[in-house]
Amino acid sequence: MDLKLAGKRALITGGSKGIGRAAALVLAEEGCDVTLVARDAAMLAEAAAAIRARRQVNVRTIAADLSNEASIRQVADEAGELDILVNNAGAIPPGEITAVSDETWRRAWDLKVFGFISFCRTVYPRMAARKSGVIINVVGAAGEQFPPNYIAGATGNAALMALTRALGKQAPRDGMRVVGINPGPVATERLVMLQKARAKEQFGDAERWAELFAPMPFGRAATPEEIGNAVAFLASPASGYTSGTILTINGGG
Repeated sequence: MDLKLAGKRALITGGSKGIGRAAALVLAEEGCDVTLVARDAAMLAEAAAAIRARRQVNVRTIAADLSNEASIRQVADEAGELDILVNNAGAIPPGEITAVSDETWRRAWDLKVFGFISFCRTVYPRMAARKSGVIINVVGAAGEQFPPNYIAGATGNAALMALTRALGKQAPRDGMRVVGINPGPVATERLVMLQKARAKEQFGDAERWAELFAPMPFGRAATPEEIGNAVAFLASPASGYTSGTILTINGGG
């Protein structure tokens, strides 16, 4: 399916691995020029090489810490004019209310919650001035499920859901769209690492980690590519009447 994205310019945060990398690959396959942003320059270079090997589009990388507004503004300036922004960077640690320190809570929110907010505050006016653009916030299903043992993530994700819905309500009058995706468990490197640790503890064998997916819908987690496909569709004119909406992708669980 041609999503009519050829020639569009997309910036993907957290673009060196996992969902961000998968989203960048799908957007590139649809003909988008992509800018990948993450902290690790070496991982960014590897991801960019993988994209260039599959599709002849312009691929740029920017190594940056997105936990402060000044850095975000610098990245946005360097990236230039954008048609698509995919906010994806950040992973908030698990823990119950007394297990997550103030320092950990604030550091995680600086990257994910305030990072998303600052990128929206920076990029939205530039898109609005052109009356064109799509912002996609990859948030997380904890924002609607409220697990007590992931309280910092659940609270942060709920805030980002509110940001997405409020900004998405404003966006049409500015010729734009703002949408969100709430993935459930996704088989990223990080999740597999956590599952191996659980399997080691539960079964005494880390290599039995895939068995822990058995109770999930379809007996597995989502793949990063499945989330990336949703990013591309929501960014495209095929989803042109969608704004302020958050798509939950959790297999129906």
